[in-house]
Amino acid sequence: MKQIKGRVWKFGDNINTDNMSPAQYMFSVSEVSKHCLEAVRPEFCKRAASGDIVLGGDNFGTGSSRETAARALKELGIVLVIAKSFARIFYRNCIDIGLPAVISPELYDKIAEADIVLADLGASQIINQTRGESLTITPISKAMMDILEAGGLISYALKKNW
Repeated sequence: MKQIKGRVWKFGDNINTDNMSPAQYMFSVSEVSKHCLEAVRPEFCKRAASGDIVLGGDNFGTGSSRETAARALKELGIVLVIAKSFARIFYRNCIDIGLPAVISPELYDKIAEADIVLADLGASQIINQTRGESLTITPISKAMMDILEAGGLISYALKKNW
């Protein structure tokens, strides 16, 4: 998989999918993305740019199983989600729509808001270019890398003629 480089938006622990995908805006992914995380950080949905990266604390994506939570981040142009830990279903929703998600308990304290990081998912490494540090991430399994490289689970299934 290619390298991913972007500016970091940092969030805390237990960020809920209901905040990423507010029910009152679930008419379309486009509409939801305009309000993604505004209850937590009102400026995020207005200032997030294509190529940005989200860094979360523990249990990122907790709450309901709304696939629109991951889709809203992707619609905003988020190219990678990193967290100390993920709610399992949110993690799989990210992978299934082709949005890379990586786990690293150590990264959270070593990356600040607006740092520029370069992720090499194949090498399980992230380089904080702002601070000049190289950090290790939990490797993504081959099966999940195959899904990500295909662009998501549906594209992967179509390639496999399932």
